[in-house]
Amino acid sequence: MESASQKLTEGIHQAIKAEVDGYHFYMMAARSTEDEQGRSVLQSLAQDELEHVRFLKAQHAALLATGQPDESVKLGARAELKGSSPIFSSALLARAGEAHFEMSALSIGVQLELGAVQFYDAQAKAATDPKVRAFFEELADWERGHYQALLRQQETMKDDYWAGGGFTPF
Repeated sequence: MESASQKLTEGIHQAIKAEVDGYHFYMMAARSTEDEQGRSVLQSLAQDELEHVRFLKAQHAALLATGQPDESVKLGARAELKGSSPIFSSALLARAGEAHFEMSALSIGVQLELGAVQFYDAQAKAATDPKVRAFFEELADWERGHYQALLRQQETMKDDYWAGGGFTPF
């Protein structure tokens, strides 16, 4: 039977892999969009993922060394993702019907972030140590902000994208 420590270590390994995958996805998306604001925000999301990797690696090292998370290790500042169009510019919104790559990137990003929220929430719920629970809850909250911003952006563009692609029934 797997010990709580082994489960925690495995959870951290899974989280690091997912964060690295998220970093590479956001960097690919940033390189692929022609929207300057979108490129900048996607690069910022990629940096957030690297920040999570740094945090998780530091916590992993502390757990191996002391059996306890390191409360002095903190996550950095979050990207500000506000408003109905937190990712892409008004210029992209004006041509939303042609924003095929961007809409696909939003859809994939929404799924990645939702998966991260669910994973971190499950890890927090399973944690018996309040300090471990707290750092997983903080990661879940951070990913929830990414998820909500991507979803808002997707909703903002959806009707124009569908109309531009002839997907609307009216």
